[in-house]
Amino acid sequence: MTANNLAGRRSAAIAKGVGVTTQIYAERAENAEIWDAQGQRYIDFAAGIAVVNTGHRHPRVIEAVKAQLDKFTHTCHQVVPYENYVALAERLNRLVPGDFAKKTVFVTTGAEAVENAVKMARAATGRQGVIAFNGAFHGRTFLGMALTGKVVPYKTGFGSLVGDVYRVPYPMELHGISVEQTLTALGQLFKADIEPSRVAAIILEPVQGEGGFYPAPPTLMKALREIADRYGIVLIADEIQTGFARTGKLFAMEHYDVVPDLTTVAKGLAGGFPLAGVVGRAEIVDAAQPGGLGGTFGGNPVAIAAAHAVLDVIEEEKLSERAIILGNRLKQRLNTLRARVPQIADVRGPGLMVAVEFNHADSWEPNPDFTAAVRLDALERNLILLTCGVHGNVIRFLPPLTIQDAVFNEALDRLEEALLNVAAREAI
Repeated sequence: MTANNLAGRRSAAIAKGVGVTTQIYAERAENAEIWDAQGQRYIDFAAGIAVVNTGHRHPRVIEAVKAQLDKFTHTCHQVVPYENYVALAERLNRLVPGDFAKKTVFVTTGAEAVENAVKMARAATGRQGVIAFNGAFHGRTFLGMALTGKVVPYKTGFGSLVGDVYRVPYPMELHGISVEQTLTALGQLFKADIEPSRVAAIILEPVQGEGGFYPAPPTLMKALREIADRYGIVLIADEIQTGFARTGKLFAMEHYDVVPDLTTVAKGLAGGFPLAGVVGRAEIVDAAQPGGLGGTFGGNPVAIAAAHAVLDVIEEEKLSERAIILGNRLKQRLNTLRARVPQIADVRGPGLMVAVEFNHADSWEPNPDFTAAVRLDALERNLILLTCGVHGNVIRFLPPLTIQDAVFNEALDRLEEALLNVAAREAI
């Protein structure tokens, strides 16, 4: 079966709203490599959007999953609970930043984790308002869409969204938005739209994902913590894309000298198996009454087993440290190309959560066409890349943290070839 045949079948059978980045149909995968049905080999710099941080089919993860399959696959924890769910909650309660008593709930997707965090915040505070940021991505559910700070494609055509959600600009020095401007806008929000005593939560990503891989400045994080403490607001860190060693720490909030009240996790938690959760202050998590949280598949025992293995691998293989080493190598290569690729406006990101942003060579205007061309040129060289950013002018790099040095170097060479080729075409 050719890729064209599969694309036709997919188009006929699957909703148009489920977009795809490539027309590669995976047949098998190992660590940072994917092979299609025709035997073509690709280097994966997407990792399922930061999901397989420990690589495709890590042996420890596969071993743990097989062992759980021989026991049982589903009982619904709310009906017949099981020990590995409890043990993983205990483990995350210890690992997530915050020197206070914590509790955890497991769900299936990142959007569910965000929704449950907001539910907890509302139940604990008795308030309704939630503040999010421009450029944020928090999911495709109705509350997720309301919190997400990007219209196309996430909100287009879906009508009225959940109310009592407010948004302020996110600091982006490259785009002329400072922390001071963000905090001024927040102050204006409190004067013009909602009093602080009605705000249940402030939610943000420590590094914006879909928004363009902009790290939150430490001064912003400190100010948000002070505002949350002053007004009794719950501070939620959305660590769905930043978690599990991606930024050079197990959690990105470890880069700051403040801690959130609630942390949402998903993606890299279970090595490719669907698992998400909320971890945070015990009194906030416990504000919801029995039956108010959970889900039929939340905390599936197979995914839980995979997550235990993922945490073991991160620790034993020192993947946080490896993320820093690989990320520095990637940023160094990109920075050496700036003289020959004048479209490069910025190279940024902690650990191996790295991005390169492109503008037009003769101005500071975002250049999404150049960005798309680089992604497609790299794909022709069998390197899978992802774009992001409100303007669509950012390429984000999310290879597995376990990628072999030789494969990583091969990918960097292909990336350099793609960048130089597209820059040369644009210069003509």
